Amino acid sequence: MIVICEECGKKYQIDPSRLGASGAKAKCKACGSVMHISRPEVEPVERRPSVTPVEQPPPPRKEEETAPKPAAKETLPTEPAAVANKRRGIGLRSKIFLLFFVLPILLIIGAGALYIQQLGSLSSLITSESKQMVTRLGEQIIAEKAKSAAEQIRLYLLSHPNLKKEEFNNDEEFCRIAVQKVGLTGYTALHGVPDKEGVWRNWAHTNPKIVGLDMSTLKGPMGSNFPGFWKVFSSGKDGRESSGYYTWQEKDGSFRDKYMVCSPIRGTPYYVAATTYLDEFTKPVSEMEEKARAISKRTRNTVFGILGGTLILIGFIVAYYGQRLTSKIKALTRVAERISVGEMDEEIQIDSKDEIGDLAESISRMQESIRLSIERLRRRR
Repeated sequence: MIVICEECGKKYQIDPSRLGASGAKAKCKACGSVMHISRPEVEPVERRPSVTPVEQPPPPRKEEETAPKPAAKETLPTEPAAVANKRRGIGLRSKIFLLFFVLPILLIIGAGALYIQQLGSLSSLITSESKQMVTRLGEQIIAEKAKSAAEQIRLYLLSHPNLKKEEFNNDEEFCRIAVQKVGLTGYTALHGVPDKEGVWRNWAHTNPKIVGLDMSTLKGPMGSNFPGFWKVFSSGKDGRESSGYYTWQEKDGSFRDKYMVCSPIRGTPYYVAATTYLDEFTKPVSEMEEKARAISKRTRNTVFGILGGTLILIGFIVAYYGQRLTSKIKALTRVAERISVGEMDEEIQIDSKDEIGDLAESISRMQESIRLSIERLRRRR
């Protein structure tokens, strides 16, 4: 059985026994058009040709075509799904998602994290530096207070040479000079260097019970905090100034750090100890540090909120326009596949004023041109 392509006139020899009851579809290897092959009612067995297919003279071929031995449906696939099922790489929608969603979000997250980190570092740097400056300033204030009180006591003792140390705490004017306020709760006190027995005694203090007391007896009440206190206290002798921190237990059982400066009184066996809680100076800075942390936390939450909103907005925009773009491209792909198998009546329904619309118009014009060419060829035959 000889089958002739209606579009280009190429002839093929087909075995009718391989055709189904309803016939078959085959694709012309020369022009690519679809041939609808019907099974003949009476199979002319005696006239079956056994030669190779006859070639049409006008288009010369390098090698002659031979009749396909397998069934026509198996050798000439005509379904558009064969093209659609081909393996391919990352789709256009995935590329749009990666380029316009994932990449910008990663950049935004990186920039936001860097901004928050720098903000936290700046806040910590400012507060820590401020605290250190205030701490040094507080130490200087306490030291200046000790030196000032020591100089005032020296002048007072020079003007009152007959004043005994046992009478220091009973002299109101002397006590006013020797015991001065330092900071909010701190004070100065007058102590004597070790006597012949090596005893350190206090001679002017806010607490009258301590006056004349051997200072080493504070070891019991202070417990484990006494070594730190005694190290600073006992270093202030032989005309040397000493300073340092020690821990003091409050009445409520809490512990706080104190700073003490021991300044010698020139020309006398006495020295002034000025002490107070240093956090009285640094408390405003600590409050400012807490406020800075709260502001940093609010800023971080705000940045995360903006980032989350941006993420949702960009995701919606990319998904919406990506879906619209890919759906139009898929529709044009389906039309092109239909045209490739000879279905010229497929209608292109894309109304777009961008490059996709231009592509749709080009495919429509190509479809119309192919349809007219086929009609002219049929009329010639």
